[in-house]
Amino acid sequence: MSEIKCTNLRFNLNKPLQRQAWERLQAMDRQKFKSYSQVVALAVVDYFDRLDRLQDDPYLETRESEERFVNRIVAAVESAMTKALPVYLAGCMAGLAKAAPAAPPQVEEAAPESIDWDFLGG
Repeated sequence: MSEIKCTNLRFNLNKPLQRQAWERLQAMDRQKFKSYSQVVALAVVDYFDRLDRLQDDPYLETRESEERFVNRIVAAVESAMTKALPVYLAGCMAGLAKAAPAAPPQVEEAAPESIDWDFLGG
């Protein structure tokens, strides 16, 4: 018995989803994906695995979408900080350079106390 199973795929280019699938297959990276069979197998397995996970966890899609949203926020903040932080730090450094140097702290010497030497017995 052969370990290879054959099937035919037919794409109706008048249907947008099938046209998009065909165009993606035509444009796929041949270095990454060696054959249509590999891509179709990955897509089918991924699709049904995701469908099973969604049936087991109906909130999976919501959490994934929230995570994508949070990641976009984090990326935007990182980008803004990357742009703003050098300007802010340069301003701080310029402010430090203009400030008068701080005087060293003054140490006050205590006045000598008068010591009662009577405890020595004299």
